[in-house]
Amino acid sequence: MKTFDSLDDTFGITPEDKKESKAIEAMAPKPIKRVKPDIVISNKSEDQEKDYQYARAQLYDLVEKMQESINGAMEAAYESGHPRAHEVALNGAKAASEVVEKLGDLHKKMNDIEKQEGKPNVSMSGGTQNNIFMTGSTADLMKALKDVNSEE
Repeated sequence: MKTFDSLDDTFGITPEDKKESKAIEAMAPKPIKRVKPDIVISNKSEDQEKDYQYARAQLYDLVEKMQESINGAMEAAYESGHPRAHEVALNGAKAASEVVEKLGDLHKKMNDIEKQEGKPNVSMSGGTQNNIFMTGSTADLMKALKDVNSEE
């Protein structure tokens, strides 16, 4: 006697029904094996450009949707004449202007990235240096300052 024979008797399942259930199980879709994708070496500048284009498109789409919402809110505000409806519409306009500002920031950041790609590292090119201290006395410092002023 098998483990589930008593259940088969209770529910009236015959051995033929068991064969059908096995056939149904055989037809069921089998799990898909997950294969690791090949490692793709990407170009950093291409990725930046794709990300920039994607972010730009998303911001444009968001501005368009917000504009439609603002138009609907303005219509509702005019029809109802309720001050809260006007406040909601104006808050929506403010949010849309912030998204447009983010679009401008995106352009600025992209330009900064493009400029940095062509420039050498600031620390190696003699750029601004901070937190430099002098070892010596104040008399040495005054002498060095006088020498600089006399050269100019």
